[in-house]
Amino acid sequence: MAQAGGFRVIAYRDAMPDDGPAIDAMARRVWLDTFGHSAPAADIERYLGEAFGADGALIRDLFDPAFDYRVALSDNRVIGYAKMGAPIFTDEVNARGAQQLRQLYVDADFHGYGVAPALLDWARRIARARGATSLLLTVWKENARARRFYAKHGFVHVGDYAFQTGTQVDRDLILRLAL
Repeated sequence: MAQAGGFRVIAYRDAMPDDGPAIDAMARRVWLDTFGHSAPAADIERYLGEAFGADGALIRDLFDPAFDYRVALSDNRVIGYAKMGAPIFTDEVNARGAQQLRQLYVDADFHGYGVAPALLDWARRIARARGATSLLLTVWKENARARRFYAKHGFVHVGDYAFQTGTQVDRDLILRLAL
């Protein structure tokens, strides 16, 4: 890792389609570390096939102008990313005037280095630039670390979302931050 005075040097920039494989590999690893135990193996594999890989949603959405991506890099290696887009909620909460932080992933080796707050600040800027009055996101109810992080940054629980992993349906919390 690049270090300066004991600190890791982290750079941020907008993601480009060529970043897809590196973002995808990092996100898949983080997803498995965080959620890989949460469903039967067949459901995990089914979800991974839909979300990641050359035909997965992550890489496919990189080419879609409806989404914005930001990457965090250390030694030119993707160590985090955030993805913004329009809210996916239709019935769960009132999403008028909102933008949604679809994903914010940070490699575990970089927890505590300010990567997540920097990516969250970017998400706030994108939402405001799009004229949003609030920022929405979902977080798995059992992801205590993420829930504490978002609460610390002013997000409040406003509803629930049924998140499907294969055939399993989990409860995600919908959080809102007024902008």
